[in-house]
Amino acid sequence: MNIPLVDLKAGYQPLKAEILKAVEGVLEGMNLHIGPNVRTLESEFAAYCGSKYAVGVGSGTDAILIALKAAGIKAGDEIITTPHTFFATVEAIVLAGAVPVFADIDLETFDIDPGQAEKKITKRTKAFLPVHMYGQAADMKPLLALAEKHGLKVIEDACQAHGAEYGGKLCGSFGTAGCFSFYYTKNLGAYGEGGIISTDDQALAESAGKYRNHGHKSKYEHEMIAYNSRLDEVQAAILRIRLKRLDEYNAARRNIAAKYKALLTDTPLILPKEAEGRKHVYHLYVVRSKERDALQQYLADAGVGTGIHYKKPVHLQEACAAFGYREGDFPVTERICNEILSLPIYPELKDEQIQYIATKVKEFYVKG
Repeated sequence: MNIPLVDLKAGYQPLKAEILKAVEGVLEGMNLHIGPNVRTLESEFAAYCGSKYAVGVGSGTDAILIALKAAGIKAGDEIITTPHTFFATVEAIVLAGAVPVFADIDLETFDIDPGQAEKKITKRTKAFLPVHMYGQAADMKPLLALAEKHGLKVIEDACQAHGAEYGGKLCGSFGTAGCFSFYYTKNLGAYGEGGIISTDDQALAESAGKYRNHGHKSKYEHEMIAYNSRLDEVQAAILRIRLKRLDEYNAARRNIAAKYKALLTDTPLILPKEAEGRKHVYHLYVVRSKERDALQQYLADAGVGTGIHYKKPVHLQEACAAFGYREGDFPVTERICNEILSLPIYPELKDEQIQYIATKVKEFYVKG
């Protein structure tokens, strides 16, 4: 049996006719520049998140960068975030002119540890940038309390957390702004690149709208040096179709996660934990194993695709050398980066495939 880590074709086939019709409609109208599908998607996504506004942009990276700029982050400002994330989180902070300051993570949820984050606050700190890792919300209550106490902004990296909840409220609706990616493997993915910013702040939304479009104020007028980061009208049309099914997709992911848990509980694997009061949407199903590399190879030999998200912590990347971090600075992050393994999880994954994966995992430990 051959089981990929992600199967994009399986998700496309049931929607093929509807998507091709929507794309044809865009091309027939040729209104390609922040047109009706982008505007409608912005309204629909804001309503879904429970936010007042949403601003479509070119990618999740751009969503973070533009949200930071629109929130007033300036050169030299410190932003507290996690070293366990995709590099784009930190990349956006640096491109905004700010300085990333890392705080270690919680061993069970992989999210930033609020207690560690508090220790990193200085007079130069201007914002928290928590990442809702793998589809589970960060611990927002203490972070929001700290932000209020110290007058800090909270920019949520929700790029992996479309539809995830914390205390019954959706990610992207807690802080100053929420940032989402529509990269094609996400729970809500386009068929290319895209991103969106959610916010209740009208001024921030208006500023983000200018930042995404060359600082354009009106015809022939540019208010600021900005970016070319407009969400594509074709992608917006596709995303509108998939947004209607997002809750269905997330329910399927949660169902698959429950099946994995039932089948793998009696193995040496450390399985993902859904924290109390949170609704995990399992963008990734990340297990931990001290024999990670050998297990990954065994599964590959059996036709099972896996991934490692992320093998090398951000603070140890060559690009971050100037910030002066060293191995040992964030022991929890460094430990789990040697143990994590992502198993296949997507809505179309079949029961027999889940059973096969579990069987091969068990075989590995028996043979080992």
